Amino acid sequence: MIPADGTALDLAVRRLERAVSQLEHRLAAKAAETKRALAAAAAAGGGSAAAPGLFEEDEKAQLVADLEAAREREKALEEAGEQASVALGRAIAEIRAALGEDGVANDLHSPNDDDDLFEDSEEA
Repeated sequence: MIPADGTALDLAVRRLERAVSQLEHRLAAKAAETKRALAAAAAAGGGSAAAPGLFEEDEKAQLVADLEAAREREKALEEAGEQASVALGRAIAEIRAALGEDGVANDLHSPNDDDDLFEDSEEA
């Protein structure tokens, strides 16, 4: 079963939020680890030691790839949302036209003209 556009968008947003949250936790843990390593190096007299990186090279590459994939999914979801919005607008207009509510979709129609629509059917 394919979820509705709104459901798919909600699911994608929740997945993105969860990924960002996990990244923030990991970043905080790595920052704390780096701080401890720098403090230990300074205490040992190695104050000129280079600071260790927050992520290993393979982790960096994976994060960059994940971020790019998330951005592509975001663009695709935005485009799908726009297409769904246009299609929904067309469907609403078609339904209104089929129901005889042309005044809603037609700016040239005056609400006062509605009385004229029913006069013919009453006279017959």
